[in-house]
Amino acid sequence: MKTFMLPLLALLISAPTLANNIKEIRFGVDPTFAPFESKDIDGKVIGFDVDLGNAICQKLQAKCVWVENNFDGIIPALKARKFDAILSGMYVTDKRKEQIDFSNKLYNGPVFLVARKGAFTAPDVKVLKGKTIGVEQGSAQETYANKYWRNAGVNVVAYQGADRVIQDLESGRIDGAVLSGVMAEYSFLKKPQGKDYAFVGGALQDNNLFGAGAAIGLRKDDAALREAINGAIAEILADGTYKKLASQYFSFDIYSGA
Repeated sequence: MKTFMLPLLALLISAPTLANNIKEIRFGVDPTFAPFESKDIDGKVIGFDVDLGNAICQKLQAKCVWVENNFDGIIPALKARKFDAILSGMYVTDKRKEQIDFSNKLYNGPVFLVARKGAFTAPDVKVLKGKTIGVEQGSAQETYANKYWRNAGVNVVAYQGADRVIQDLESGRIDGAVLSGVMAEYSFLKKPQGKDYAFVGGALQDNNLFGAGAAIGLRKDDAALREAINGAIAEILADGTYKKLASQYFSFDIYSGA
């Protein structure tokens, strides 16, 4: 028993010291993913990811700094040390894990094909063949569309920013879009311009792409920062902070995606 307890005791003793050594966390973010991250009328970055980041920083008694970066270049920017961590709806995938490390899970959310009502009966490659589908460049949604649809005759077009995907969907330049269900509903379907559009069928399934959920991306040599952030995530989950913040944005359990 004593042998088992010693490593745990050492971890608990070192955790406050580790947190106290972190004075500032610079989070990379692409503010085009409402309600996760966007800008208010004053140009301030806001959203659920921002609230989570601020709660994490508060637990670590560190200052949060938000650094804007296009999503498709956000991993290279992290590796180039333009910021310390990625907090921008980044889902954990095997491909990304080859380049960077991740914190424990922050949330999970379904991914859907979105199109004009009645345009498609299902998100099936046989139905989509010959059609043009928009995705955000560098996203798990792009990986999904390329993996299952591109080689089967579906024209997959990647955009810098989910807002541009929605703009071209609304204008009719693309036939559909693969989007985070939360973001699509919040930023498009619930607004007047989205009244003629809907999710096509059920959520798209790929455990390797979507099953692990979204987390904070970190450099592989920043193990200390990762452990400190994981500790802060555990605290906000345990003390009700996470649930309180999530309830301001979602009517369902965003942590599990159910």
